[in-house]
Amino acid sequence: MKLEQPPKCSSQKESLEVSKLISSPDTYSEISEINAKYPYWDKVKYIKNTKVQNPQILWHALKFLRKINRTEVSFGNYHFSFTPTDEILQLLHYFDMNIGGSLTSEHLIPNDKKQTYLISSIMEEAIASSQMEGASTTRKVAKDMLRKSEKPQDKSQQMILNNYKTINHIKEIHKSGFSVSELLNIHHSMTENTLDNPNEAGKIRQNDDILVVDCSTSDVAFIPPHFEELSALLSDLEKFFNNDSKNFIHPIIKGIIVHFMLAYFHPFVDGNGRTARSLFYWYMLKQGYWMVEYMSISRIIYKTKTAYEKSFLHTEYDENDLTYFILYNLKTMKQAFDDLKEYLKRKTEENKSSVMLSFIKGVNQRQAEIIMIVQENPNAVFSVKEIENRFSISNFTARADLENLVELGYLSEIQINKVKRSYIKSKKFDDLIKH
Repeated sequence: MKLEQPPKCSSQKESLEVSKLISSPDTYSEISEINAKYPYWDKVKYIKNTKVQNPQILWHALKFLRKINRTEVSFGNYHFSFTPTDEILQLLHYFDMNIGGSLTSEHLIPNDKKQTYLISSIMEEAIASSQMEGASTTRKVAKDMLRKSEKPQDKSQQMILNNYKTINHIKEIHKSGFSVSELLNIHHSMTENTLDNPNEAGKIRQNDDILVVDCSTSDVAFIPPHFEELSALLSDLEKFFNNDSKNFIHPIIKGIIVHFMLAYFHPFVDGNGRTARSLFYWYMLKQGYWMVEYMSISRIIYKTKTAYEKSFLHTEYDENDLTYFILYNLKTMKQAFDDLKEYLKRKTEENKSSVMLSFIKGVNQRQAEIIMIVQENPNAVFSVKEIENRFSISNFTARADLENLVELGYLSEIQINKVKRSYIKSKKFDDLIKH
């Protein structure tokens, strides 16, 4: 995507025009209304039917408003800022009420389903975050691999497995303080057996032979900081992650800034995006936003990848204004949360059906859900390991559930080899369901 750099205020005459516009109640109100959506220059220059006829003057007036209540953050010699707009504050309040430790969010997910839904959401996050970086496989194939604990068949599947393991690792350590050494562990876990040079997993880059290229135009979109600056920059990121800022920054905004900064520093030869998104996940959990565990944010980013990339570029091209990136991520989180609520609503309806099936003599709730899966997908093939992973139960319990369904006639057992067995829909299944 070829983006145009915003114009700079280049004369005293332009500055005087901006002052007049801001001083006038009519034009100030109009400029404030335009600024509410925080448009970048590529949108501002096409705005019509305003009292401000010159788009450059309108842009400078917007920039003037944006510098009010500005919050500054610095890493090394790199300076950034953001403006907490009304939309940002509204979204932050919404998340504080819904994805943190409130009673509302606690009751959104049934206790007996939390582990099952969590496993599914982590799989979705791992798959989407890997697809963002080029993993080419379907969600179904990827989920089957993870549920059945199968060995990855190619680099794409390895990326997804790595991502899945890394997210689970972060869940275990999320209360710990962030450190550069842990960052290297995370990167190693995320990229193991997927890099052209295996030795680069978990290693900070030692050269500047790296450019961020726009895939659609082949243009250089961004040149990361010099590799000799990385040690100091990552040290500053460690402090920013672990300590309260001098001026209060809302935790969700801090998490988004952590995400941006790791991608901006680009400390690794490859895998920066996956690692950056995992740090956001870590920071959110550390700050008590536990509902993020159940939200596949990367799946929304993957669907809006162009807007995601633009939010980076808008920030970099407009004087390192992080507001663009913050707004994009907050809107993405809102969509991910809305999707979660829809998913839970759909699962509630499915659970009602499985509860009906659980009244069948000798069938428990898990077995009822397995019967429902077979109804929806007659070609489903189950393994003990898959049921173990799907329902977060022991190997013994998973095996007992499947063997009981065989005894009741709903499933048939097939021998894969001398040791491995799988379970499929039985010939009597349809007749049993009818009765």
